[in-house]
Amino acid sequence: MKYIVLGLGHFGKSLSVHLTEQGHEVIAVDKKLDIVEQLKDKITHTVCMDTTDREAMTSLPLKESDAVIVAIGEDEGASLLTTALLKQLQVNRIIGRVVSELQKTVLQAMQIDEYIMPEEEAAERLAMRLDNIDIIDSFKVSDRYSIVETRVPLRYVGMTLREANLTNKFKVIVLTTVSLSEKIVKGKVVQVKEASGIAASETVLIENDMLVLFGELSDIKRLIQHVD
Repeated sequence: MKYIVLGLGHFGKSLSVHLTEQGHEVIAVDKKLDIVEQLKDKITHTVCMDTTDREAMTSLPLKESDAVIVAIGEDEGASLLTTALLKQLQVNRIIGRVVSELQKTVLQAMQIDEYIMPEEEAAERLAMRLDNIDIIDSFKVSDRYSIVETRVPLRYVGMTLREANLTNKFKVIVLTTVSLSEKIVKGKVVQVKEASGIAASETVLIENDMLVLFGELSDIKRLIQHVD
C-alpha cells in the first residue's frame, strides 16, 4: 500500500519508518532539508517541500495514496492549513495529528474523522492499523504479546466462542466483544462502543461487533486472514 506522511518530527519519522519496515511504499515530506537527508535511507521516498504550498503539493500522488497522514506537530497553523489544502484537493483519506483540544475541534469541523495523538506508541499503533485494515486498534503488552481490536470475521458470525474455538485454532484469547451504537451528542451523531464484559464460552459473535483479542500478533493476523 502507498502512504504519504507530511511532517518528519518525532511522530512522523517513527510512523514513516514503521510503515516502510512493514513493506509499504511511503512518501515522507518535510520542509527541512537536513531532516529529509537524514532519513532518506530509512524511508521509501523522502521529499523536501512546504506542505502549505498548493502547487508543490499537487506534485504528490495524493489521490493514488491509500492515506495521507498530516504528522506536523510543532506548528499547529501549518498543520491546519495543510489539512485544509488536502480537503480542497479532495484527498480520499486524511488522518490528522492532534496536539490540542482546539485543534481537534477544528479538525472535526473540517470533517476529519480520523486523528491520532503524538506519542511514539500511537505511531506504532497507527502503522499496525494501516498495515491491516481489519485491525481497528492495538497496543503492545510486551515485545511478544499484543491486544488487538478487530471486527468479528464473517465466517464466525452467529457462533458462540465455544463453537468458533478460536483459542485452540489460533492460540489467541478473546477478552471481550464490543458492540457499536449511535447516539446524538450536541446535535451530532456519534458512534459509541460498549463492551459486553469478560467473554465466556457462550458469548455469541454478532455481525459488525468487535473482538478484543490477546495473543502474539502473528497468531492474531492468522485469525483475521483465516490462515489455519
